[in-house]
Amino acid sequence: MNEQKPEQTQTHEDGIRRLIRELSTPVYGLFTLGILYTLYLAHQIVLPIVLAIMTSLLLSPLVKKAHRKWRVPRVVSALVLILLVLAGIVGLGAAVTAPALEWAEKAPQGLSRILVGDSEIMRQLDRVSRSAQEVEKSVEGLSEEGKSTPTTVVLQTESWRSQLMSRARNGLAGLALALALSYFLLVSGDRLIRNFIKQLPRKERKTVLRITHDSQHLIAQFLAVLTLNNVSVGLLTGLICWAIDLPDPAVWGLVAGLARFIPYLGNMLTIGLLALVSAITFDSLWMMAIAPVSFTGLVMLVGLFLEPWIHGFRMAINPVVIFVSIFFWGWLWGPVGVLLAVPLMTVIQVVLKQIPKLQPVYRVIAR
Repeated sequence: MNEQKPEQTQTHEDGIRRLIRELSTPVYGLFTLGILYTLYLAHQIVLPIVLAIMTSLLLSPLVKKAHRKWRVPRVVSALVLILLVLAGIVGLGAAVTAPALEWAEKAPQGLSRILVGDSEIMRQLDRVSRSAQEVEKSVEGLSEEGKSTPTTVVLQTESWRSQLMSRARNGLAGLALALALSYFLLVSGDRLIRNFIKQLPRKERKTVLRITHDSQHLIAQFLAVLTLNNVSVGLLTGLICWAIDLPDPAVWGLVAGLARFIPYLGNMLTIGLLALVSAITFDSLWMMAIAPVSFTGLVMLVGLFLEPWIHGFRMAINPVVIFVSIFFWGWLWGPVGVLLAVPLMTVIQVVLKQIPKLQPVYRVIAR
């Protein structure tokens, strides 16, 4: 048998390495597309899991502190925290559902009251309406002259009430799954991480353990401060709405607190809603401006002075990346994805910063 020369063997190995490098990029691209498709297709399962992980990261410091300082078993402290979260969700839902439905019924009447009047906008709308009616009459005349008899097509669609009930059932099922999984993560999550680390090589265990603990601490710190700030803004917004006698101040406080989880867009959405509700409720211009102007000043005060003073760890991600993440997660998971965009980017930021091989990616997306 002919033996290959060392030069031929080295050339053959170099060719194989070059082929692997050329194929690695397409394979990674297909793998990424497969993950995105899985996240989109299995959102009813993946989304509760993500919510559970976020909830456990937020509450795990409290469980650990109760266990170390007061010797409270993890089972008890985790159950108490989950029940408190559930009670808060039920309480907010019960307090907000009735006013929200009432505003949904009053909104068309309020908008029609705003639009009534002899203004240039109304005149333009009247012209457009008359033009549309003339076009409609012309189309009807042409259809009558045709030889064929028009066919009436009836589309059967579900009413908005049935669609709302279906989404509410799916949302409640996902919430129950997220809370249950959050409880088990709070009780046994650390044990699961330790068991995973034991399967790694001995040289990598300390590094992975340090990255896990540091990431968990930073993420919990950021989410806790972000939640505290948003709750404070929501409470103050509700008090402002109550002081000016705006109907249902609790609803607008809740909207303000939740919307602040969406950078930039959430504040603009809240200002627009407060301006619209004030315009529907009040008659004088200065009363209409109190709620949106007060919320704008409150957001500027919290964003420019309080948040940097309260905590040193801040989002250091380029605003372009934040906007893209908002649209991406919103497209992938809907409104819940929009709310989770910033916490998810926080997780990604911390992971990229802690892993040495991924730090170049972190430097690209940083400010």
